[in-house]
Amino acid sequence: MSSQRFDKSKLPSRHVTEGPARAPHRSYYYAMGMTDEQIHQPLVGVATCWNEAAPCNIALNRQAQAVKMGVKRESGTPREFTTITVTDGIAMGHEGMRSSLASREAIADTVELTMRGHCYDALVGLAGCDKSLPGMMMAMIRLNVPSVFLYGGSILPGRLNGKDVTVQDVFEAVGQHQAGNMTTCELEKLEAVACPSAGACGGQFTANTMACVSEAIGLALPNSAGAPAPYESRDAYAEASGAAVMHLIEKNIRARDIVTRQSLENAARIVACTGGSTNAGLHLPAMAHEAGIDFFLEDVCEIFRDTPYFVDLKPGGQYVAKDMYEVGGVPVVMKELRKAGLIHEDCMTVTGYSIGEEIDKVTLEADGRVIYPVETPLSKTGGVVGLKGNLAPEGAIVKIAGMEPQHLLFTGPARVFECEQDAFEAVQNRTYEEGDVFVIRNEGPAGGPGMREMLATTAALSGQGMGKKVALITDGRFSGATRGFCVGHVGPEAAHGGPIALLKNGDMITLNALEGTISVDVSDAEMAERKKDWAGARPTIYGAGALWKYAQLVGPTYLGAVTHPGGTKEGHDYMEL
Repeated sequence: MSSQRFDKSKLPSRHVTEGPARAPHRSYYYAMGMTDEQIHQPLVGVATCWNEAAPCNIALNRQAQAVKMGVKRESGTPREFTTITVTDGIAMGHEGMRSSLASREAIADTVELTMRGHCYDALVGLAGCDKSLPGMMMAMIRLNVPSVFLYGGSILPGRLNGKDVTVQDVFEAVGQHQAGNMTTCELEKLEAVACPSAGACGGQFTANTMACVSEAIGLALPNSAGAPAPYESRDAYAEASGAAVMHLIEKNIRARDIVTRQSLENAARIVACTGGSTNAGLHLPAMAHEAGIDFFLEDVCEIFRDTPYFVDLKPGGQYVAKDMYEVGGVPVVMKELRKAGLIHEDCMTVTGYSIGEEIDKVTLEADGRVIYPVETPLSKTGGVVGLKGNLAPEGAIVKIAGMEPQHLLFTGPARVFECEQDAFEAVQNRTYEEGDVFVIRNEGPAGGPGMREMLATTAALSGQGMGKKVALITDGRFSGATRGFCVGHVGPEAAHGGPIALLKNGDMITLNALEGTISVDVSDAEMAERKKDWAGARPTIYGAGALWKYAQLVGPTYLGAVTHPGGTKEGHDYMEL
């Protein structure tokens, strides 16, 4: 492909490379060793979330080099840059977790600002840990440039005593250790082998869930999400992604040509049928928001409700991302969904072909072990369901993948905690009763601030053997690794005066995942009286800085916990400036 096939007069980079007035700008490019030809080719941002915080990000730098080779091969000039990421596995269980969801907005904002400031024509974004995936895709949709997303790949499972183990097992082992069912020596052996390579958490937690979304929604090359981070094949996918973005520039196919209401519904299907993370209920509405599409938590949950669950992945199932990849990955899952008439086939993808045309190329069939045939699913409803009722008028969400039908209805007395630490201490000290419904409030996006995940608490409960004997509700979030009847995203959050703020110890709460309801046995009149006596949002220690700013801007959970008005309010098109 020759650079002559690109009309620079129609690309943003003309503002920094073309004409006599841009001589000072070009002098900067010459300073970096660029040739005249490279300067006048399309400039492609290659953005990564590389850092040394955790294994999920550590391989992104290497893969970015392969992306750049693909861009160069097709007559483009790659310009690599990095943005932040907060890794949930490190941030979990302490104050650092407040930074996690806020980092999604920071990633989208910083990628946007870098692209705008340097007038890049297209974007290839690489991400590894939970919030960096939607954050990177949100930037693509917000800018509406030709874009390709590439997941950094999952971690390989560890091996202990002849079995695969993951970081989820380590979190749950903490509870077993506290309960006296595991020695310190056994815990240390597990922690030393659970994470043996680069890559993001291997189960169908948030990172792998959103990686599957990237393929299903059409922003990533088919099957590019599946190969674990250490596999050499990742470099081939990276190079192909770099080449693909150049073809998108040539054809003027942009992110919002790909991300539509129908492709968002396809993405929600892949979450449901794989038993994916409840965090998708936040991230899909946030991605839709960037495109100016109304696609809220309730819409996501409607898709979940009538999608069969047929991929047997951890934490509810047995297998990890590597196993799904080895039997055909997301393309085979999409093929099964199409058999049930659950895929919009006309949606465009970054290949330039529709999702239906890409599925036509898939020759493998469901193996019946990791990926079940859609006609014989693990369950007839999705692995994630929405709940609504007088305790959550704006909705809530729960992962039911792997739960038995008899555990989908739970009634018990509220045991109210004002923050996660209080609940975790109660679990550590066993100061709770079987049948309790833990209520953890003041952990929403604004009230936390930051909407922390509760994996430390839920994993400790599971480790104590109590995961099926208690339930938990929160206006915060849950890790994709969470198991048990754990309801998150309860809205309105406590800080906004939602019903969860008014609960008292002993209030009888009923959670019904079969009917999709969440209720408290307190009359409307009593709730109104409690509201009169409510003291208002619980003060936080974050009176300044990024988390303060986030708390001022962030909107309701059911809208995706976003911080700006979105695509409907944008008065320009970046590519046309």
